[in-house]
Parts: sequence; structure tokens; C-alpha cells
Amino acid sequence: MQAVMVSNRFLLGVVAFSVSFGLSLVPNWDFSKAFITGIITVLATYAAALFVDKRHRHHEMLVLVTLHKRIKEQETLKTRIFREIKQIEEHRSLLYAETQQLQNQIAESRNQRDSLHRELSNFAVQKKQLETETNNLKNTIQTIEKNSTDLSNTCSNLTAEKRRLELQNNVSRAEIAQLQTQIEELRQDKQEIESNLTLLGRLKPQLEEKMYELRIEIQELELVVNQQNKLLATTTAETDKITSSINELNQQVLDKQSEIQQLNGQVSILQGERDLLQSQVWELLQQTETLNLEPLLINTQTEDDFEVFPFAELIAPSEDPTENLPEEWTNLLEKLPGHEIEVLKAIVQQDNPKAAIKQIAEANITMPNLLIDSINDQANDTIGELIIEPGEDIPEVYQEHLANVRKMIAMYEDLMSRHTSSN
Repeated sequence: MQAVMVSNRFLLGVVAFSVSFGLSLVPNWDFSKAFITGIITVLATYAAALFVDKRHRHHEMLVLVTLHKRIKEQETLKTRIFREIKQIEEHRSLLYAETQQLQNQIAESRNQRDSLHRELSNFAVQKKQLETETNNLKNTIQTIEKNSTDLSNTCSNLTAEKRRLELQNNVSRAEIAQLQTQIEELRQDKQEIESNLTLLGRLKPQLEEKMYELRIEIQELELVVNQQNKLLATTTAETDKITSSINELNQQVLDKQSEIQQLNGQVSILQGERDLLQSQVWELLQQTETLNLEPLLINTQTEDDFEVFPFAELIAPSEDPTENLPEEWTNLLEKLPGHEIEVLKAIVQQDNPKAAIKQIAEANITMPNLLIDSINDQANDTIGELIIEPGEDIPEVYQEHLANVRKMIAMYEDLMSRHTSSN
């Protein structure tokens, strides 16, 4: 680069010297003056070139300074962008975790929705059955009305008695309307009970037994109504015994009123039982949340005398299951109740233990998740670690604790066999 600049300056000096020498030589033809003027022009051109080079270098330095400043600014921007990218990635990970939680909640809500749809379908079937029964009652009423019209045509001489019968029919219709209103009230009470079924899910078997008893009572009442309808048909067939049929109808009206009073009393009793069940459910929920689960209880002498299962006294150090079982695991076995040990046994021995855990939870009036949480809490207090993997669809025992859990289950079974043999 420097050789090129030297050659350019040399050419510039030669050109300036030749041009000034030629121009000064042409008018006077004085070589000395022309030579001097050429040298002066060469010096002037070199001075001008140096000045131009300095200006150019100064401009280049300014450009370099500005470029360095821009590079620094871009680096600062780069660092800021890199920090923002990290923040965005952290925010994205948080959003991903929240979406997973929302998906789990959506799956639980879908399961609840499916169960509600099933229950609604069952209630719809019951509603259709009730509608068919009401249609049958309406058909019987229509037949009674047709028979009354036939009686009016055949019994033209008994118009006065017919009027009395029509008045009595109007009274019976009014009573039927009252019965329908009472049925609607019972349906409303039934809807309230259905809304409370979600809160009474843990006591569902008891409620189903009571519903079965109520259905039996309803069937008995329907049989009574059918008998009354048969009696009404016999009154329409017996035209000669109209007066006696009127008395029988009056007696049946009194019976119906007494039955209606009985139904009202039963409805009030059922409402009181429903309130008692709701209070019992809330008390049970509060007790399960506040109180710790009691250890395994065994009937020793009578049905009223219970004592805690003596794990520490029956543990034999020479048995095979307890040779390698640490002390903290024996303490855990003493603390765990029998139904929670049955839960661990189902998890270890079955591929899909959900059904067994659900049965154990229903037998102890609790939920499967609460059983698993209580087992993990007891293990964390005694061992310092969790046994069952939390948050899994199918509960599993950690692989590092599987051998100790199996030994503990074998030890529990051995103790139970000894206790039964001693009894």
C-alpha cells in the first residue's frame, strides 16, 4: 500500500514538474526559471498532497471512532436482547407448566362431567317411567269419563244422581290436581336431593339403600292407586248400586286424604333425614381434615373393648421378613393403620390398583388421594422420604423403597396370621 502511494506521489511530482516547466519555458525559453518554477510547483503539489492526506486521515479517524461507538452500542443491544431472550424462555417454561396444570384440571372436569351425564341419564330414565305411569293414570281417568257419559245416556231417569256423581267427579279431579301439585313438590324435593348427591358421594351406598326403600314404598302406593282405580271401574260397571258406590267413593276420598297426610309426614321425615345426613357429611369431612387417622384397632375381648394392635410386642427378630428391615421401617409399620397397609399391598401386587384402593377408601369413608397422602406423610415423618410417587394416574412405589415395602407387607401378614392363630 505504501509503495503504491510513493509511486503515485512520484508520478504526481513528475507531472507537476513537467507541466510547470513546459508552461514557464514556452513564453521566455529560460531553462533556469522554468526549472525553478517546476521545483516550486513540485513542492507546492507535495505540500497540497500532504495536506489532503492529513484531512483524509482525520476523516477516516472520525469514521473509525463513530464505527467503534456503533459497535459498542450494538454489543450492548446484543446483551440486552440476550437477557430478554432468557426472560422469555423462563416465561415460556412457566406458561408450559401452567398449561399442563390446566390440562390436568380439564381432564378432571371432564371425568366429573361424564359422571354427571351418567347420573342425568339414569334420572331421565326414571322420569320417563314416571311419565308413562302418569299417562296410564290419565288413560284410566279418560276411560272413567267415557263410562260416565255412557251412564248418562243409559240412565236418563237418574239425572239428579248423575249431577251428584259429576259433582263428586269434580271433587275427585280437584283432589287429583292436588295430588299432581304434591307430586311436583316431591319432584322439586327430588331435584334438591339430586343436587345434594354431589356432596353425599361418600355416603352413596346408604343413600341408595334408602332410595330403594322409597321406591318400594312408591310401588306399594302405586299398587294402592291401582286397586283404587279397579274399585272405580267396578263402580262404573255397577249401575244398580250407585248409592253404595257413592258411599264407597266418599270412604276412598277419606282414605286418600289420610294417605296424603301420611305422605306429607313421610316427606317431612325424609327432609329431616336429609338435613341430618348433610350435617353428618360435613362433620365427617371436617373430622377427616382436622383429625389424624387412628392406628389399626383390633377387637380383643368384646365388641365394645378395642385396643391398638401391638406391633412392637409381636415383632420377632429371628423371622425372615424382618432380618434386613431397618428400625425406621418398623416404626412406620407401627404407625400405619391396617387399611393403609392394604393400600400398599394392592399397589405392590396389582398392575392397576385403582379399584382396590377405591374400595378401601369407600369402606373407611375417605378418598384414594387422601389415603396416599397420609401414607406419604407418615413415611416422611418416620423415614424422611416419600414412598409413593405423587401425582401419577396409577400409583407406584419408588424402586429404592420397593424391597422394604414388600418386607413390611410380609411382616404385617405374618403378624396378622399369628394374631388369628393366637385368638
